[in-house]
Amino acid sequence: MRKFLLIAMAVALCLPAMAGSKKKANKDTDRFRYEIECAGNGTQGTYLIKVWSYSKKARVAAEQCKKNAVHGIIFKGYTGGNGCVAQRPLAKNPGVELEYEEYFNKFFSDSGEYYKYVSLTSAAQDIVKVGKEYKVGVVVSVQKDDLRKALEAAGVIRGLSSGF
Repeated sequence: MRKFLLIAMAVALCLPAMAGSKKKANKDTDRFRYEIECAGNGTQGTYLIKVWSYSKKARVAAEQCKKNAVHGIIFKGYTGGNGCVAQRPLAKNPGVELEYEEYFNKFFSDSGEYYKYVSLTSAAQDIVKVGKEYKVGVVVSVQKDDLRKALEAAGVIRGLSSGF
């Protein structure tokens, strides 16, 4: 019984710390402060990109790289280099993020749909200390064709065949 009580107390003490870390990660990501660059050529229908995220904790920044990668493909695009051609953002209209704010809040939530379109290519990360923060770089693969189809189906972006 005593052992069970100690385990229960340990879990109770750890849960707020884990929730605080997730809150911190979301607070850092709400500002969507990141850099995105091409990391090479991905397979058909995907982009292989390196995302640099910022946070006071390196682990938090690394966790948010996936979310930032999808956000970057939708709203920023990236320049060429590393044998890559520059890619425009999927959303041509810069106001689409505000226009569909409710959709994107749900899409980028912790259990949001964004997670279906991104995967880590390796566990290796680049970590750089910048002032009081960490800048963490992670290479990810984004399934841009599937992401485009989902955004078109939701009416957020226009389809390629919709004309001018």
